[in-house]
Amino acid sequence: MSSPAPAGWFPDPFARHEHRYWDGSQWTEHVGSQGRQLVDAPIVVPPAPVVAQAAAGAPIQAAIQTPVANKKVQRQIQKLGVDDASRTGGGTLFTEAVLVVNQKAKLFEKKAEYEVFNQLGHKVGGVREFGRSMSRIVAGRDNSTKRLQIVDARGQPVLTLTRPATMLKSKVVVMREDGTTVGQIAQENFGVMASMLGGRFNIRFRMESEGEILGTINAESWRAWDFSVQDPRGNEIGRITKTWAGLGKQSFTKADNYVLEMYRQLEDPLLTLVISAALVVDTVLHQSSGEQRSR
Repeated sequence: MSSPAPAGWFPDPFARHEHRYWDGSQWTEHVGSQGRQLVDAPIVVPPAPVVAQAAAGAPIQAAIQTPVANKKVQRQIQKLGVDDASRTGGGTLFTEAVLVVNQKAKLFEKKAEYEVFNQLGHKVGGVREFGRSMSRIVAGRDNSTKRLQIVDARGQPVLTLTRPATMLKSKVVVMREDGTTVGQIAQENFGVMASMLGGRFNIRFRMESEGEILGTINAESWRAWDFSVQDPRGNEIGRITKTWAGLGKQSFTKADNYVLEMYRQLEDPLLTLVISAALVVDTVLHQSSGEQRSR
């Protein structure tokens, strides 16, 4: 038989922190990460309680498995200097202030595939390219229609991103899984000769919904590796930064890694468009810069 475990610190079943305090009957708002004690209220619907075996001397065990943290992701965050446990969110794609987007390394890549983590290294979602377009014959592989499905940590679809075939400026249409349109990310310039013109014409995209411009994604150099996310007034609200993928991945594959950092809580549809931009930055935004990925 089992009975509630005595009070103590256990792995956080909500996957937002390393540990959470169990008071003997329920999970509390007291949490800990990286040696710091914080306050973060549990979500409304709690996971199963911690139980202890009735047999004397049996070890206490949590009824829910603790998510496995990806150490490489944690090192990425630490090296970039954006690791801050107080900014850890709700453990989903749309509740985290920091997202790490890592492309799966493939020697011969036919379809792009990415994993998305929070700053603690817990997987919160993924991106997978699907479908083949007849436009590949006319426009070529990089310029053909691309469709990306965004999934949550359980693999359930949440968004579909479509970039129609293009020979010039790109546009990404963002749709929810129920078929409703969130908005689009549209290329405003070509980024041609930007390096010779002092960055005045670095590639730029606008985020818009129902005809209203909500913000822009601005490349910070002609290489289009790092982007500044800005509101319509030009205030920076976030950043998309390319991080080192490792010597093996960088030299022999096309796999790239990016980190999205949002400086404040954003509301939809802007939130969804910013996250979508970070998830397609390599497959769509970076390739639209005109650089042929020769790095």
